[in-house]
Amino acid sequence: MSTKRPFWETVPLAKMSRAQWESLCDGCGKCCVNKLEDEETGEVFPTNVACNLLDGHTGRCRDYARRKTFVPECVRLTPEKLAGIEWLPSSCAYIRLSRGQGLPEWHHLITGDPESVHRAGASTRGWANSNTISWKTGRFEGGRYSFQPVSVTVASASPPLTNR
Repeated sequence: MSTKRPFWETVPLAKMSRAQWESLCDGCGKCCVNKLEDEETGEVFPTNVACNLLDGHTGRCRDYARRKTFVPECVRLTPEKLAGIEWLPSSCAYIRLSRGQGLPEWHHLITGDPESVHRAGASTRGWANSNTISWKTGRFEGGRYSFQPVSVTVASASPPLTNR
């Protein structure tokens, strides 16, 4: 009986097809939360304020194909850019594979279930909020800055949102 190893164990990141590369995203949503950087130390702290395109339930972009149109600063991850990006979480599949680590046991490519990232508590579900909310000063708790909403504002020219 032959057991074929999965592509992420045999294909280098730089050689993956676009479909293989995109399938590595676990849907945690952590790359889509705003971060604060300490100007003196360079340390980066995630917040609970997310991009307004982040679907808080799925952990994925609501308009992935057109995200750069609405969020110009959105970074398109590539194998070449990984080394220079310090703010991705250590649980990120792209980071783990670039470091020679395997996928986490809760990753959907291991479990076959896109909900496994959420059940494992490894996603932003339940703690990230849209950046269309006005925020007052936050506090550091649980490894991230937590901000309390003051009021919700609706953008007058919101793009139509579609799932990925």
